[in-house]
Amino acid sequence: PSMRTLLFDGHETKLATASADSIWLESNQLAAATGFHLEPQGFCRGELCVPIPPSARARFVDGTRVNVAALAAQLRRPVVLDDAHSVISVGPEPGSRLAGGEAPDFTLPDFDGVQHSLSQYRGKKVVNMSWASW
Repeated sequence: PSMRTLLFDGHETKLATASADSIWLESNQLAAATGFHLEPQGFCRGELCVPIPPSARARFVDGTRVNVAALAAQLRRPVVLDDAHSVISVGPEPGSRLAGGEAPDFTLPDFDGVQHSLSQYRGKKVVNMSWASW
């Protein structure tokens, strides 16, 4: 089986095999891989508990294994599989911010060479479009 890397909230876990809709881990690996624990009421992390629908339990739990893709779906979080790099990434919660706090100030020229600093636009909506050649 091919090895894959699972990325989930800053955790990186090596998996023997997985797909975007089926990421089975031993339940004792769940906390290290996701921060969640399997409890009788569902998957829990701190105050957050995600219930497992009784009619769909087999999709979430199989003996001592748990399906992280099913957990992600319950949380409405996207799962992306990059076959070329053998990586599966579980995205952030809907509506969450990827970074906290204010963006650091920077200054860049526009097409006419006029310098603009991000701090000039504090309190206003700003779209920063960038491009890279790699």
